[in-house]
Amino acid sequence: MASTKKLQERVVLRTTAWILAEFVILFLLLALIARRAAATSTSLGTLALVCEAWFAFVWALGMNCKWSPVRFDTRPDNLLPDELPALDMFVTTADPLLEPPVITVNTVLSLLALDYPDVGKLACYVSDDGCSPVTCYALREAAKFAALWVPFCKRHGVGVRAPFMYFSSAPPEDGTDAGTVGREFLESWAFMKSEYEKLVTRIENADEGSILRDAEFADFIDAERRNHPTIIKVLWDNTKSRRTGQGFPHLVYVSREKGPKHYHNFKAGAMNVLTRVSDVMTNAPIMLNVDCDMFVNNPQAPQKFYGALKDDPFGNQLEVAFKKLGYGVAGIQGFFYAGTGCFHRRKVVYGMPPPDTVKHERTGSPSYKELQIKFGSSKELIESSRNLISRGDVLSLDISSRVQVAKQVGACNSGTCWGQEIGWVYGSMTEDILTGQRIHATGWRSALMDTNPPAFMGCAPTGGPASLTQYKRWATGLLEILISWNSPILGSIFGRLQLRQCLAYMFIYVWPVRAPFELCYALMGPFCLLTNQSFLPKASDEGFRIPLALFLTYNIYNLMEYKECGLSARTWWNNHRMQRITSASAWILAFLTVLLKTMGLSETVFEVTHKESSTSDGGASPDDADQGLFTFDSSPVFIPVTTLSILNIVAIAVGAWRVVVGTARGAPNGPGIGEFACCVWMVLCFWPFVRGLVSSGRYGIPWSVKVKASLIVSVFVHFCTRN
Repeated sequence: MASTKKLQERVVLRTTAWILAEFVILFLLLALIARRAAATSTSLGTLALVCEAWFAFVWALGMNCKWSPVRFDTRPDNLLPDELPALDMFVTTADPLLEPPVITVNTVLSLLALDYPDVGKLACYVSDDGCSPVTCYALREAAKFAALWVPFCKRHGVGVRAPFMYFSSAPPEDGTDAGTVGREFLESWAFMKSEYEKLVTRIENADEGSILRDAEFADFIDAERRNHPTIIKVLWDNTKSRRTGQGFPHLVYVSREKGPKHYHNFKAGAMNVLTRVSDVMTNAPIMLNVDCDMFVNNPQAPQKFYGALKDDPFGNQLEVAFKKLGYGVAGIQGFFYAGTGCFHRRKVVYGMPPPDTVKHERTGSPSYKELQIKFGSSKELIESSRNLISRGDVLSLDISSRVQVAKQVGACNSGTCWGQEIGWVYGSMTEDILTGQRIHATGWRSALMDTNPPAFMGCAPTGGPASLTQYKRWATGLLEILISWNSPILGSIFGRLQLRQCLAYMFIYVWPVRAPFELCYALMGPFCLLTNQSFLPKASDEGFRIPLALFLTYNIYNLMEYKECGLSARTWWNNHRMQRITSASAWILAFLTVLLKTMGLSETVFEVTHKESSTSDGGASPDDADQGLFTFDSSPVFIPVTTLSILNIVAIAVGAWRVVVGTARGAPNGPGIGEFACCVWMVLCFWPFVRGLVSSGRYGIPWSVKVKASLIVSVFVHFCTRN
């Protein structure tokens, strides 16, 4: 019997004061534009006008995202146990060096230990795009450890079920854990920690050569990372639980087929293989996907981060963006699919429209021929998909007997609708948000789940290279979508993507397009100081009040957003600073990358973000004492900001020298306090790079970057002073 109680409630959040503040900022932007348009008579003024008009446009897009915020309150206690659906859980990893197997193992163990009434309804599939025998070995060892770990978690009511996090602190002083008291628990805790440390040691010391001597890993002997057949291994068959009492989900290792003649479509291709493989093995109606560094934090959502550095020095914890933009977009057609911690209905991923659109279409199950065109030639895949779409059936087969069928559907799949009409969408490095947009354009809505404690916890990159690499990859993928046939504008015109939802997607897709405008505006201050010109009103001019009021109002508004979210002023400053750094580095390179790709001069390359592995007890490694400091390498991503840092310092020095010697007094259009303030503000924003200019080691900017940046500055200064 189904529960009649409400399972969730949509709560509208009132933000009248915030909306008024946003309109004040928009009014100041429009006033600045109007005054600029009335007074502009130079090319410099025209360029400033274009940039300021762009800033106003982006601000209006952001306002649209925040106008109607909602919160979804869930009540899982109202759900009857027999109403819980079967669930297929997907974990993706791509490189055992950048994503150490220990991290993946902890994520998998947290999924295997889920507190679910019927673990027979659960299955965990791990995609290894690195085709690493070490990763497969680590997962096999994890399955053995799970036979101890899962009963321990359930017996003692463990809350956080990723071992590295659970063992990062001492056991409760009073010997209690969720009501378990006494010596027995402490002995059990110490035993489990010892077993986990042994597991970590085996994984970290695993040697590929010795692993390949084991007949179980013979499939890896001739396999190359980018050229090998599909490898699928059932590491744990849940049907054994009925015989042994070891109740935890199926665990299946998948390394999809790769070959030099096939394009593999990055993570989207891996997700589609997992979808097809799981379809013919378990075919659960609900699918959950998580990144390999994201563990289940609450066994009973957009990811939040564990081990977060104080005050978010690299601006990648995205707390304010989640609470302000996320809740706002949730009130339109639903939050964006952010690639991890997301539950999907399988039939939605298969391109089925919502029920309210079917009345105008032919009813009944799709024909075999229709499904063959869409899904491919596998009879088993077609039948299981047809059963799920028409009747919601779940397979109840011995998954070990389906390995050969799974290998067939795990092969490269061309000439079908995978990646276009069904599955994760191809065509962008940010396949997640593109897939979510296609689902919204079909007419579906998404719900934002923000539980307390957070449902999932992920790992945010630390240091300059990892953070900017991640932002560059995101920005590249977003711009690829914007200028392609997958543009949300087309989804709004020809699909069922609501106009405001379209504008919300546009707000994030224009990230890399913001870069050239922000770069131009950032160069105006140094240009004016070097050429003895101005682009802002003088302090004595009444018009100076507009940019001053805009600067103060915007930053106070932004600071108050962080304070309302319970964050410090230092966190606000770090995020503001990182936005300036990211725009002038990762975003501008992403813009140029997509521009070159569009011109046919290069191809985009998927760059895996380096994941930091913790020590076996969950603590930080000894080298992590200065995690909050910016680190550098010789990557081109550091050249633009290093150039701007040097340029602003030079411009301030030249401008100050002119003031001291008095040569600026005779120039009526010479720079004023506004231009000096712009350059000083930029130096403060780029302070990690200023410090990097005089530091050494990993905290210092390499000489190759400094030399290239200095040459660019020399060319710019020569251009400014040649007359």
